[in-house]
Amino acid sequence: MATSSTMALSSLLPPQTLHITSSNHPPNSSLKVFSFPTRSPQQNCHPKSILSTSPPSFTWVPSQKWRTCISFFPAFLKNKAKDAKAIKEELLEAIAPLDRGAEATPEDQQSIDQITRKLEAVSPIKEPLKSDLLNGKWELIYTTSQSILQTERPKILRSKTNYQAINVDTLRAQNMESCPFFNQVTADLTPLNARKVAVKFDYFKIAGLIPVKAPGRAKGELEITYLDEELRNLQQFRILSANGTDIRLRHT
Repeated sequence: MATSSTMALSSLLPPQTLHITSSNHPPNSSLKVFSFPTRSPQQNCHPKSILSTSPPSFTWVPSQKWRTCISFFPAFLKNKAKDAKAIKEELLEAIAPLDRGAEATPEDQQSIDQITRKLEAVSPIKEPLKSDLLNGKWELIYTTSQSILQTERPKILRSKTNYQAINVDTLRAQNMESCPFFNQVTADLTPLNARKVAVKFDYFKIAGLIPVKAPGRAKGELEITYLDEELRNLQQFRILSANGTDIRLRHT
């Protein structure tokens, strides 16, 4: 009986090791000491102790692991944007003295290709054809295509500026040259995936005025490999003889 009373008492005491001794024996007597590991009220299965225990309250505190994960994503996105800005500055600095690519050596082209690949890896827009950022007028700042650069002509007869306008809603595109000839060409775009389109030219305009129907072979593909608010696109294309990389800045 004494043992059962003792166990009942132990279930109501704070969690600690309970030592039972007899008051009729001095501390140094040979009486054995029994130790009972106590249980918390939540662990106690005695009906009376369950009824007399207040319901536990729970407050969720994020673990260090969760706090680390939550804080990681904003820092990751911030660092990614910072990386893209630094790489773009590096790219624009490398392109600046190359006359849109006409003065680029094979070593220059290789260096720019390496920079563009780094920039592609941190592109903020993964599906350019679904983004409104693609709409607008874009100015050519670099290309590896000799036909676009018109390097076979004397420098005075090369176009000074080349623009490309894209409308994602209507899937139409237009290329425009500045002086001295002001030639233009329009095309239909057919999406092949979220970043690549098939291009079918329909009309050329000589001096921007005289329409000439494009031949059936005037077609190719464009792939947008980078896009943000101001830079497009590290664009890979195969159109007639214009094969290569095409980098453009948004024209304002």
